[in-house]
Amino acid sequence: MEIGKVYARKLRMVLAEEPTKKEQKRILALDGGGVRGIFTIEILAKIESLLRQHYQKPDLVLAEHFQFMAGTSTGAIIATLLSWGKPVADIRDLYLERCKEIFPKRSPWKIWKLPNFIGALYGSEALASFLKNYFVDDETGQPALLGTKNLKTTLLICMRNATTGSAWPVTNHPRAKYNQTDHADCNLKIPLWQLVRASTAAPIYFRPEEIKLDQSAFAFVDGGVTSYNNPALIAFLMATQPCYRMEWPTGPDRLLVVSVGTGRIRSVLKSLSLFASNIGSDLLQVPSGLMENISLQQDFLCRVIGQCRYGDEIDSEVGDLVAEHSGSQSRDKKFSYIRYDHRFSTDELVSVFKTHGALTLNNLRTMPFLAELGATYAEKYVKLEHFK
Repeated sequence: MEIGKVYARKLRMVLAEEPTKKEQKRILALDGGGVRGIFTIEILAKIESLLRQHYQKPDLVLAEHFQFMAGTSTGAIIATLLSWGKPVADIRDLYLERCKEIFPKRSPWKIWKLPNFIGALYGSEALASFLKNYFVDDETGQPALLGTKNLKTTLLICMRNATTGSAWPVTNHPRAKYNQTDHADCNLKIPLWQLVRASTAAPIYFRPEEIKLDQSAFAFVDGGVTSYNNPALIAFLMATQPCYRMEWPTGPDRLLVVSVGTGRIRSVLKSLSLFASNIGSDLLQVPSGLMENISLQQDFLCRVIGQCRYGDEIDSEVGDLVAEHSGSQSRDKKFSYIRYDHRFSTDELVSVFKTHGALTLNNLRTMPFLAELGATYAEKYVKLEHFK
């Protein structure tokens, strides 16, 4: 009888404590940006190093700390490798090695020959071959599907269905509407390598990726031409909105979103002269200008909806919206938010151009500079207290 009373009292204590126990969910979102992804990798290396020291676990990988990885384009490659359970050092080595194959050096007359000009500047065979051979299912020995157990976390890959004109944020979450196994075109049955390849199919640079679903075939292109080149906001929405069927709890102490960019580059008109502004220059500036501003808007919205712990200023009027600076109240915030990115000044861009060329997504010569910049940035700004 006495034992029963003690047990009942302990049970009441446990039940009373349960509502106060709050397990924090964590999302890691990675922007697109071609070879500039090496900057992202150096940020991730610092995060991994800090967590290994904190938990005194030298072999910790980020898939053990973050339950949800999201990525677009080059960020999709990195996010998928992280979700696969790879340490950042391995991803860095793969990235440096494979970029040389994906963006082979070519003479101008070979790049602009008619077949390439009509199709794409680069063939997709090298990237497709790497992805297909790397993401292999342990159980079947065949290319892994999106529903593979080899993925250690929830994974979000952003792309655009060019056939239907719609953005496709695709996740492996088993309760998602189009991930039901009785669905004729269940997304979980799509080869993982194809989804990553589709997310990286940057127009002009690579041909679209064709994916067959049930009785139809669709052409997919880079997620960077949607509003999800910075996938932080859509990752938060997918994790919390009932329509996506994950329904994670919200609140600064319940949900953390860490967003990592590949460097902010403003697309600017260098001169007001008639010759500086023409159809050609406008066509080159419009896509990059839209992408940069949409990505910044996504960041801005995350700082308004979430409680920002760290981030560079949005602009001189808005500031950085970091909670301790802005005085924002945490009670109405949906998550804690961190944004790591570097805004290139005009002087920096000019200096880099003189020594390495333009910071385009395919310029391999910029990679050593970007890696050094990422490591320096990470050492200065990435702090363990951001994650507590």
